[in-house]
Amino acid sequence: MESATQSRQIIVIPPDDDANRTLVQNVHPADWVNPEPAGRYNLVVVGAGTAGLVTAAGSAGLGARVALIERHLMGGDCLNVGCVPSKAVLRAARAWTAARRSAPFGIQPADGLKEDFAAVMARMRALRAGISHTDSVHRYKSLGVDVFIGEGRFTGPDTIEVSGKVLRFAKAAICTGGRAAALPIPGLEEAGYLTNETVFELVTLPQRLIVIGAGPIGCELAQAFARFGSQVTVLEKECRVLPREDPDAARVVEQAMIRDGVQFICDVNITKATANGTEKVIQYERKGEVKNLSADAILLGVGRTPNVEGLNLEAAGVEYDRSGVKVNDRLQTTNARIFAAGDICSRFKFTHAADAMARIVIANALFSARQKASALTIPWCTYTEPELAHVGVDEQEAAARGLEIRTFTWELKEVDRAVLDGETEGFARVHVAKGTDRILGATIVAAHAGDLISEITLAMANGLGLGAISKTVHPYPTQAEVIKKLGDAYQRTRLTPLVKKVFRGWFAWRRR
Repeated sequence: MESATQSRQIIVIPPDDDANRTLVQNVHPADWVNPEPAGRYNLVVVGAGTAGLVTAAGSAGLGARVALIERHLMGGDCLNVGCVPSKAVLRAARAWTAARRSAPFGIQPADGLKEDFAAVMARMRALRAGISHTDSVHRYKSLGVDVFIGEGRFTGPDTIEVSGKVLRFAKAAICTGGRAAALPIPGLEEAGYLTNETVFELVTLPQRLIVIGAGPIGCELAQAFARFGSQVTVLEKECRVLPREDPDAARVVEQAMIRDGVQFICDVNITKATANGTEKVIQYERKGEVKNLSADAILLGVGRTPNVEGLNLEAAGVEYDRSGVKVNDRLQTTNARIFAAGDICSRFKFTHAADAMARIVIANALFSARQKASALTIPWCTYTEPELAHVGVDEQEAAARGLEIRTFTWELKEVDRAVLDGETEGFARVHVAKGTDRILGATIVAAHAGDLISEITLAMANGLGLGAISKTVHPYPTQAEVIKKLGDAYQRTRLTPLVKKVFRGWFAWRRR
């Protein structure tokens, strides 16, 4: 066994409170002693984010001898700086907003109603610490996984070194994920900025916040901070908010955020950043004009960069580029022994996508199956209020691929439960192959879009069309009724003029 006194990076997550110390003790304990390597592992997993954890736990549960290597925090982005902390903060922002806007429901807001940002962040840290046991070193040890804390570095096509110990493997999986992308803005590093990896360390609300990027991360956090009282300005280089989403749906989200106080400045080119004491200044160009924007903090939310550095992939014969590790449709790298899953190799940078890809790796690496990543139907959701969820193709992608589609749209204001809930913003939209009910894609912008999209995803993944959804009994009243209404809208298109004429003749005959 490795010595407990062997030097290891001591992790401290600000603020250094009980919750964060509990988190670290679970996901990167300073006193952890790496085990002695097995003679040869069925599978060595590098990276303990979602993809790595699912791969390791699933493989060990099937009886494989598995090693898991993590250099930083078990749980990866999702637990530590992504899904878990962000959704805790968003939920608090939603609760605060609901309290302030309760008058239409006949509930007058209490006198002295006040948000407490420090308490919001303390709640988030406590919840994160509680959840962290699921991803902890000790839990994975109990599952039969050999957990190694340290830098993993390939030394050959079937070997990897960590903390001075060499692990031999029959198969390996690279699941090292990604990190917040940086922008080459002159002066930005010197001025200082936040990313999703540091924003959850805040204990004081920035009175003025500049958010660079109007993608999912930027929009979610911009809306939350604006609701807490920050003066938030979002700068976006594209001409609109959420540029990868259905334009109509993105406009619904944009208008909701504007009502919450968010200011958008789109079609901008940021030229430099400076610091003036504690104040930060962004200079940008728009339509030929140069302007300055000052704030107390800058939040960068412009995408992800794959974590390929330090792995010595060349020694393993694994090819990679700026987008990550290169894999085939079976998630196999250029070294047939080594697979990859998650953000390190996929354009779908989502926890649920990493989970799904990990399951493919288990089947293909351990059982020589031939499961394909391209067969996955992957939805996604931006957790603003209202939420914006999507699966499959949209109208622009369908046109680019030469797909003939028919589109059905139903607004939430025509759904009884949405009216009763006071959540009538948005719509559900589905695209089917022309002349059939086969679903090719869908977008939902609604209060619970992330939940609603799953019914359509299920239908797409299992070859069920809009007709099948129409025949499915939905409980009333629910907002999911909007999905059934889309199915009913399709069914009505089958009643062509010819069919109506035939029916009229038949009913006339029945009256005789």
